[in-house]
Amino acid sequence: MMRGMGNMQGMMKQVQKMQKEMAAAKETLDAQVFEAEAGNGLVKITMTGEKKVTSIEINPDVLDPEDPEMVQDLVLDATNKVIEKIDAETERVMGKYAKAIPGL
Repeated sequence: MMRGMGNMQGMMKQVQKMQKEMAAAKETLDAQVFEAEAGNGLVKITMTGEKKVTSIEINPDVLDPEDPEMVQDLVLDATNKVIEKIDAETERVMGKYAKAIPGL
């Protein structure tokens, strides 16, 4: 009976270690800066790994009062691209932990 308890304790230690590693990986990921651009650099969006926008750069050449939709489209495109980068990096970094947990 004691043998099973030893296995359980060992497993709990492994889970705790994995939780600490996951928290450290998430903290590092959240602090990373991601950038994407649209329209060959006319609009550039910068975000943290937490998906918080830190800057939006719009080239003045794209600002046409007759066509505000173009700027809106470029901002949306750049925003979606940077979110895709963050999601891909999150999967790359954090996905290994999900694979290590049975049933996920």
